Amino acid sequence: MTRPPIYIVSDSVGETVELVTKAAMSQFNGARVDLQRIPFVEDHTTIDEVISLAKLNQGIIVFTLVKPDMRKYLTERANQENIFAFDVLGPLIDQFEEISGVTAKYEPGLVRKLDEDYFKKIEAIEFAVKYDDGKDPNGLLKADIVLIGVSRTSKTPLSQFLALKRYKVANVPIVPEVEPPEELFQIDGRKCIALKISPDQLNHIRKERLIALGLDAKANYAKEERIKQELEYFEQIVNRIGCHMIDVTNKAVEETANMIVNYLKKIG
Repeated sequence: MTRPPIYIVSDSVGETVELVTKAAMSQFNGARVDLQRIPFVEDHTTIDEVISLAKLNQGIIVFTLVKPDMRKYLTERANQENIFAFDVLGPLIDQFEEISGVTAKYEPGLVRKLDEDYFKKIEAIEFAVKYDDGKDPNGLLKADIVLIGVSRTSKTPLSQFLALKRYKVANVPIVPEVEPPEELFQIDGRKCIALKISPDQLNHIRKERLIALGLDAKANYAKEERIKQELEYFEQIVNRIGCHMIDVTNKAVEETANMIVNYLKKIG
C-alpha cells in the first residue's frame, strides 16, 4: 500500500488543516500516514521548498493559506510539478465572498486568536469564582483588579462582569470585626477599587435581602448604626490603601464596570 507523505501547509500554526487531514485519513482503516506540518508560511521561497520536498518524496500537499496570491502561487507551482495540492479554505472563502458580497479579511490565524480570547475569558471567570469574597488572599497578588467594599455593594456580580471582559478580579469584604488580609496592603493601590455606597441605599438593600431570606428586617445587619460603623471602617481601609473609589449608589453593575475599565485605561 502506497502511503505518500502529506505536507500540511499553513500561514498560521496549522492546527485547522491538520485536523481536517487527520479526519480524512481516519477513513482508511487507521492507516499510518506521515504528516509533516509546515506552519507560518509567508513567502514564495518556503512554498518552493515544500514543492521540492513533495516532488522528491512523491507526497501531496494540503494547505490553508488565506491570502489569494499565496494560494494561487502554491496551486500553480503544484500543477507545474504534477503534485496534488488540496486547498481547504480557499474555495469556501471565495464562494462566500461571491454569494454574500462581503470581502474577507485575509488575515492568518484568526481562529486561533478567537480561541485564545475565549480561553482568557474562561480563565478570568474561574479566577473570579476562586477568589471571590476573600476566599484566598493569595489571589489579591495575582489579580488585575481588586474590589473592596462592605456587604451588598455588588462585589461578586461586578467581579463576574469584569471577568467577561477578561480581567482577573478578586474581591474582599470589609467588616469591622475582621482585619483585612496582609496581601491587600501589599498590592499596587492603583489596581484596588473601593466601592462606596450611600447609607440609605445600603439600608434599603440589606432590609430587602433579609426579607428575601425570610429573616427579620430589623436585624443588626440592616440597622443604621451598624451600617454607619461599617462605612466608617471601610473609609479607614480605603485611606490606608490609597485606592480609587467609585460610588455605586443607584448604579447598575454594567455602569460601574465601565467606570472601572475607563479608569484602568486612563492610568495605563
